[in-house]
Amino acid sequence: MKIDYNNKKFRPIQNSENGETSAETVFEYQQHGNVLTSSYTGGQIRTGHLMGLVDEDGNIEMCYHQVNHKGELMTGVCFSKPEILANGKIRLHETWQWTSGDKSEGSSVLEEIE
Repeated sequence: MKIDYNNKKFRPIQNSENGETSAETVFEYQQHGNVLTSSYTGGQIRTGHLMGLVDEDGNIEMCYHQVNHKGELMTGVCFSKPEILANGKIRLHETWQWTSGDKSEGSSVLEEIE
């Protein structure tokens, strides 16, 4: 099943302790062809952007950068694997790594919201 992320919004429901996104963070996805972009804000994030590529199974390989409320510029890479829920919404299972700061790894789960 081909997944189209265009104009969909996502919110984290789970994140590693070393992550900065939270339930207050909202991602607004735009997709054109296999190119995905998103702006996001909320919680510890003042502003953030991501850019990625979507494969034929809906997996997303992306890079992100964000400014947190401490005024730090943080960067990283992420791989997202989609799951279609019983209600038709998308849940994204993510593994990520900071490319700034301590370069630690983590995982998070995002769910599509209205």
